[in-house]
Amino acid sequence: MDKFVVNIIHRPEMVPEYAEKVTGHGKEEDISRENLLTESLDIFKLQQETAHKNGLKTTIQMTYASLFNEEAIALAKQDHETYGDEIALSLLGLPCKEFRDKYKTKDFCIWMFSMEDKKSIVEDVFEKFYEIFGFYPESTGSYYMDAELTNFIKEKYPTVKCAVATCWEEGPKAYHTCNNSWYTLFDGGPWNPWIPSKQNTHAPAANEAEDSGIVAIPHLSRDLLACYDGNGSNFGTHPQNVLRGMIYRDGEYPYLYNLIDQYRSLEKYNNGYSYNMMFVGPGWLNKMGRWEAPYELLKKSYEDGMAYYGQLKKEGKLDDMTMAEFADYYREKKTYTEPECALWKDILYGSEKQLFWYCDPFMRACVNMDQGGAIVDLRPYAAKLKWEVGIGTKHVQDASYPFLIQEKYRAGYFTHYAGEGTVRSAKLTYNGEEVDLCLCRTKAKFSEEAVENGRKIRILTLEPVDIEFYKLTVKLQTKIYFEEGNSDIKIERTILEMSDPDAKVELNEYMVACYGTTEYPEDMTPITLSCFGEKEKKEIAYAYKCREEELVGAKKVEAVIPPIETKVSMTAGKEDVKGYIKEGYAFSPMFTIGYTTTLSDKEVFASWLKLEKAD
Repeated sequence: MDKFVVNIIHRPEMVPEYAEKVTGHGKEEDISRENLLTESLDIFKLQQETAHKNGLKTTIQMTYASLFNEEAIALAKQDHETYGDEIALSLLGLPCKEFRDKYKTKDFCIWMFSMEDKKSIVEDVFEKFYEIFGFYPESTGSYYMDAELTNFIKEKYPTVKCAVATCWEEGPKAYHTCNNSWYTLFDGGPWNPWIPSKQNTHAPAANEAEDSGIVAIPHLSRDLLACYDGNGSNFGTHPQNVLRGMIYRDGEYPYLYNLIDQYRSLEKYNNGYSYNMMFVGPGWLNKMGRWEAPYELLKKSYEDGMAYYGQLKKEGKLDDMTMAEFADYYREKKTYTEPECALWKDILYGSEKQLFWYCDPFMRACVNMDQGGAIVDLRPYAAKLKWEVGIGTKHVQDASYPFLIQEKYRAGYFTHYAGEGTVRSAKLTYNGEEVDLCLCRTKAKFSEEAVENGRKIRILTLEPVDIEFYKLTVKLQTKIYFEEGNSDIKIERTILEMSDPDAKVELNEYMVACYGTTEYPEDMTPITLSCFGEKEKKEIAYAYKCREEELVGAKKVEAVIPPIETKVSMTAGKEDVKGYIKEGYAFSPMFTIGYTTTLSDKEVFASWLKLEKAD
């Protein structure tokens, strides 16, 4: 039976983000201000009452500040007894007088502290929780939890089985729309629940040995197209995000319900399972209003969103679970190698654009049907890159998982001037004319096929596209295969028909890539490009010299990127091919690997893109 699972999470955040400045009305900062604490607690009560009125149970993530508030503690205990709400512990909401007196800082993002401070804070917060409730929590979370922090928590407090562990696509795009002041950079992770590896929170565990011991959930369920193209903070099943994005009219917001419904529809691609979460802190229901919306609209949007979930539950279409309950369900439902898939369509702008998202222990990939099925985002999880975060590390703020391809930060196909952007696509050439499939809009359908050991291949079948040359028309179809438990992406091109059946066209299967987490280029000189033949090998040690090498009959073309411990390669499905490698230059610091071959009418050509951890 199909199951749509919802986590509703509330936190009595006694000092909500931004709220002190609003409530203080220009007075000197005082995070212990009585009316600030009273209003925050009133909003938490409202949230809890709204959920329970609609027959929904919640996870109450107690903040450190709330553990010093007797009323917040009493409310949590009461709702736990009455409604079955889970009492959990959040690593958000650290700021309070007690915290600042001890740590002498205004930092509040747990992953940004030094490891020494992370351990001290965790012990302070968890032991205070135990002192109050007499047990340790089963769930915790933050905007992001790095692997070292998660591993420490699981070792020290083994009761923890679930955590809010990342916020999908909270990267440079979100940073820029916060006036370059919101230093929370952690894009490149899963959009739906996963089991994080011990090595890197973003990269799912491939087996029990890599399992961190928790089930991770995202901080908010985002629109997987609007969020990717723009600022994620405007597009989520968090009702106040929708208001911030101005996606409402006359106090109504059908987009919110459409977004929830699109998450419900993901069961079609994930063996009958779909997931959503709603996580709204008290600061978003501020009595002074937010994002040009008055308090009345903030309150109404929250009540309406909760009522929609409540109605779905009454109709038997929704299961509300606490975080701990969900962790148990997820462990039973999913296997390590089972991917998360989402064929996502635009529900906001009226276009017919589709993206396909794929995530497993080896990769996260995004396929853009508006660009002919090009891969426009690729994160090499196979490397399980150890990426320490916080004060005292190389990455104080940037917790993102590095990309090989990222069209928003490294241009993609559509570049402004000379050079190339990152993309995995193909070009067809006939009589000197060249067409890139990135220019051929199409649609896709999703299907599955069983393979050995009960595993499956997920198949994306694109509608055929017509490519018109001056004297030839070619109808071409693309299929993309993701095999469970395999770090390959197979791409198959089929010539369905040609206006001249005797013609031959050249096909160039290519990948333009680099590495990084932002728009800014990294040092490419550690990279080595190679072409492997039966007995011959050609190699380029990257030096920004714009060099190229090719090899007829190449068995493999490859790039090794030591800074992210990643090896990416391509292989071809026939002998009559030419493999090539290209070095970039300073103005276009990319590299290219690929294959060229000639195709006739009705011919099929397959190529494989493989990701591995570099030695």
